[in-house]
Amino acid sequence: MGEPATGLEPVRLRWGWLATMLAVLLGAVLAGITVGPAGIGPGQVIGELLGAGLAGRPSTLSSIQQAIIWEIRLPRVALGGLVGGLLSLAGASYQGVFRNPLADPYLLGVAAGGGLGATVVIALVPGAGSSLLPLAAFVGASVAVALTYAVGRSMGGRSAVSLILAGVAVAAFFTAVQTYILQRNADTIRQVYSWILGLLATTGWREVLVLVPYAVVCGAGLVLHRRLLDVMSVGDEEVDSLGISALRVRTTVVVLATLATAAAVAVSGLIGFVGIVIPHTIRLLVGVSYRSLIPISAVAGAAFLILADLAARTVASPAELPIGVITAFVGAPFFMVVLRTSRRYVA
Repeated sequence: MGEPATGLEPVRLRWGWLATMLAVLLGAVLAGITVGPAGIGPGQVIGELLGAGLAGRPSTLSSIQQAIIWEIRLPRVALGGLVGGLLSLAGASYQGVFRNPLADPYLLGVAAGGGLGATVVIALVPGAGSSLLPLAAFVGASVAVALTYAVGRSMGGRSAVSLILAGVAVAAFFTAVQTYILQRNADTIRQVYSWILGLLATTGWREVLVLVPYAVVCGAGLVLHRRLLDVMSVGDEEVDSLGISALRVRTTVVVLATLATAAAVAVSGLIGFVGIVIPHTIRLLVGVSYRSLIPISAVAGAAFLILADLAARTVASPAELPIGVITAFVGAPFFMVVLRTSRRYVA
């Protein structure tokens, strides 16, 4: 994968790769809307989507087919794209700010912390509504990432082994607390466990609308910091000598990435490995500069999770697999390969 970039070279955004990933995303969206037992073809879907913007143009689909597209499939595809994009952004940002190629929302315990926060709301605040879930998940995720970073530093700095071991320990602790809460509130076990395994089931556009503000704020903030992440690769002392506060950059990026993860976790459950599979794949394709890595990872992550969700609802049809099973099936072997090829970072 090469040595980390110094952040001082005039590296530009790889527009060709960005256009390619946007084309892949468009294909994933079309597949996600088209594939299913309703028998709606790609041409019909495209005609319906294009016709929606033309006033007075009659639809060629029945009212049931229209409802399937606009109220079931399109919201689910939109939710998958937002969640995948946010998790990929968070993963790439954590890797940059910690200067660690193995940093990931799942491995750092952030997802487990967000999961505990959301579980507290589901189990102890019934009827609170989905708008409270991202806030509770953010609090739990913030505590988790702070603990992981503190414990990791006490074990030997920001090395990959230290952070991973700290993340595993923090995740185990939060999971234990989560299990205790579930045992004390057995009536919520089914709801929480279906959420833990990861699921993009929607009830229309509600979940999408809840996630959009977080996606806009976090996405814009992390994209705007992509050049600073390149500079951060040279080390804190060097960054400070350039007149840039390394502490401010790190704090801002960690807060934005944690909020992005928490919001995604709150509406989709614990979906692992997206934040490590996608940034590493894009890094192999376009290089290590975060000027390209951040935006292209967001687009690729959106496409990946839409396709993973498509596999989850078709592989065992008419049953539906948890989407976390699909991402783990792809991500676990990938992570083992990454761990083996990243030995120089974990020594």
